[in-house]
Amino acid sequence: MNYVVDDSRDRIDREVVWGALREVYWAKWRSREDVEAQIDDAWRVIGVYEEETGEQVGFARAVSDGVGFAYLADVVVLEAHRGNGLGKRIVQAMIDDGPGPHFRWTLFTSDAHGLYEQFGFTEPDRTALVRPAAALPAHPTQAG
Repeated sequence: MNYVVDDSRDRIDREVVWGALREVYWAKWRSREDVEAQIDDAWRVIGVYEEETGEQVGFARAVSDGVGFAYLADVVVLEAHRGNGLGKRIVQAMIDDGPGPHFRWTLFTSDAHGLYEQFGFTEPDRTALVRPAAALPAHPTQAG
């Protein structure tokens, strides 16, 4: 199967992104409105599409100051398309092929470290501090 990587925000299939993010550990707490706002407010988005059908099968977004810092988020590939190197293609397009290859990039993940290490991600050094998120209250749409 052939795939196309594209950074066009207009091409993003928000229904596919919403469905994918509802299934991953790091995004289950977000509402549909949260995901919509994150796509709208992202510095950059990447989509991966089946070449023949145009169906979206992967996604990532980044938040950046546009000058020297960027945060990589929500790298996801639909399960049926995993194992085809699409995660690597998404990260390559976002970081090395985009407008920020010289930026200091960050991300938070509890898996896929091998993928991100291929792009220079390492454990934080003494110049990095992180304030963990506070415990989130139940989202209004999830309350009793």
